[in-house]
Amino acid sequence: MWATNGPQSLGMHLGVKLALRRPNGSHGEIDVVRPHQGSREIELLADRSSLMALLPMLLTFYPWVMQFRNYSSGLGGDSTATGDSSSTRVAADPDTHQDFQPTTKSSNMSFDDIVSQDIKENPVLIYMKGYPDAPRCGFSALAVRVLKQYDVPISARDILGDLKLKESVKAHTNWPTFPQIFIKGEFVGGSDIILDMHQKGQLKDVLGDIAQKREQNESS
Repeated sequence: MWATNGPQSLGMHLGVKLALRRPNGSHGEIDVVRPHQGSREIELLADRSSLMALLPMLLTFYPWVMQFRNYSSGLGGDSTATGDSSSTRVAADPDTHQDFQPTTKSSNMSFDDIVSQDIKENPVLIYMKGYPDAPRCGFSALAVRVLKQYDVPISARDILGDLKLKESVKAHTNWPTFPQIFIKGEFVGGSDIILDMHQKGQLKDVLGDIAQKREQNESS
């Protein structure tokens, strides 16, 4: 096994291990370049000169490897993923009420107070990844799609915009995943529970008076 600054640095940058092994009986020929299934190791059976010739090809793997790293580390699809709030903050939709712009800790209210006020003042509230018109995960999109069938006003906060708010919501409900849906001040659950209630006809009974009140307000 050789030590070489170029490939080693590349391997550290890609987040994979480069195992360099000289094949028995071969000199300067490449036997295989493959990622091992269930592992991040890329095994290169080559000599030094052949490996250096392969560097351009390895660089083409960079987007795939980075996508794999993000998925494995929980930044790409894990419902409990956390990250740097400065990198995940997104702008609010233009039509979003000012009370539901991305939360910043500029007022005297604590995040616990913000969560309590949200729940109290909004008949249908969802803490989600993204916004109703632009969800950023499949589970959040599913919850919004189900709720929209009942023509009720949906208030939402993007928990990716502020990780402290996200942790406050989790502490309030003792529920680890998102989205989290509240109806009439009560925590209902996530997208799976909402979907189950919809399929059983229970959600219509729960949301019926909210939809009726909205119709009355629009007609008056």
